[in-house]
Amino acid sequence: MVNRQVVGAHYGLRDWLVQRVTAVIMLVYAIGIVAFLLLASGAGYEAWQQLFACTWVKVLTTVTVVALLWHAWVGIRDIWMDYVQPVGIRLTLHVLTILWLVASFIYSIHVVWGA
Repeated sequence: MVNRQVVGAHYGLRDWLVQRVTAVIMLVYAIGIVAFLLLASGAGYEAWQQLFACTWVKVLTTVTVVALLWHAWVGIRDIWMDYVQPVGIRLTLHVLTILWLVASFIYSIHVVWGA
């Protein structure tokens, strides 16, 4: 029978790769927003509304939000696993974190897509 360790973060290639890929996605999105700010200096509400009315911008924004939430999940999960030793408390924190992330995703869909 294999003894499983119930404490400690998942220090693996997958988590490392997720953190890097999601960070790159967020960086590219941020560079795009900054470029819009610089190129459309003095742009008002109407310009921003036109930009975010484009389906491709909505899709890229949603992808970036998913990347942000996944990035947050990996980081927070590792913190809970490293620093919270009682399994019951750690499980509760995991569930609360997941609920918060899912609620944040649902709210972001409402904001971006106007659902």
